[in-house]
Amino acid sequence: MEERIRSRYGADILSDIQRRYGIAPSECTALGGFESYIYTVSAGPEEFILRVGHSLRRSVDLVCGEIDWINTLSGHGASVARALPSPRGDLVESIDDGHGGQFLATAFAKVNGVPIWERRWRRDLVVQYGRLLGRMHAVATTYALPNPAWRRPDWDNPIMLDSPRFIPEADVRIASIFAEVIGRLRTLPTPHSGYGLIHQDAHSGNFLVDDGEQIVLFDFDDCAYGWFAYDLAMVLFYRVVNEDDPERVALSFLGPFLEGYREEFTLAPEWLTELPLFLKLREIDLYGVIHRSMDMDALDDPWAARYLRDRRERIENEVPVLGVDFQALQEWL
Repeated sequence: MEERIRSRYGADILSDIQRRYGIAPSECTALGGFESYIYTVSAGPEEFILRVGHSLRRSVDLVCGEIDWINTLSGHGASVARALPSPRGDLVESIDDGHGGQFLATAFAKVNGVPIWERRWRRDLVVQYGRLLGRMHAVATTYALPNPAWRRPDWDNPIMLDSPRFIPEADVRIASIFAEVIGRLRTLPTPHSGYGLIHQDAHSGNFLVDDGEQIVLFDFDDCAYGWFAYDLAMVLFYRVVNEDDPERVALSFLGPFLEGYREEFTLAPEWLTELPLFLKLREIDLYGVIHRSMDMDALDDPWAARYLRDRRERIENEVPVLGVDFQALQEWL
């Protein structure tokens, strides 16, 4: 959580939010959160997730755009956690922070399920995972905004890609490589068949497997206009990062994942050859995000600590995220 947001959040803000949603403090349990405050709410028979973000990160219009996209996907058969209205019918509740900004509260259907690692990465679940991303990309090709003001940013808008300014000043080479990667990406074509509204963070930490063995995706806070191949790269990145043998994991994962994806959407095979560039974007972006949101002198997140191990040297030496011949995998799409 950014300090400029954390410093404005207090018990009075949370109390106001609880009042607007008609819930008692005892019914609201904090779940933490990396870029927003997340709570699980149990009010009698009702259960939902409450997210509290800030206008410094996302405006009301951007949150409305996110919500419309989520509920549109749900209406087209994608297994995602729908946004829910507050008791007075608002999908976004805005609370002044006393400093010229607003905390923005939104409720979402609670997914009663378990992380995929409790079910193992079974082949049928990986196929289903691919099918879900394919369904989302298919819907993206026909999606029409109900309000132009709600349009989500493109992938390289500073609202979405703010990590360059958080790369440590000493990491001059990393900043230079990052700028080069972004520049190369900006030269790629953006055809309607390969570029549209994407989740941009559809890793396994953002979905659960419910009691019916259905994957349900949530946390669309980073949804933006980008390449469908970037969505695929994000999924692959988080599947293999911090693995002891990432190439082996990647190849065993991609087969069933793309099998499911093909059932819902046809992406031009040549996009697979761009995956190394998209993977490098995410590698350096995450490097900056971790430096933005955590105290590097007291890094107590084991996953992030492992990610950073030797990461500076890998990026500076331009080591590929994955040593996989993606050209040879084009037939998989």
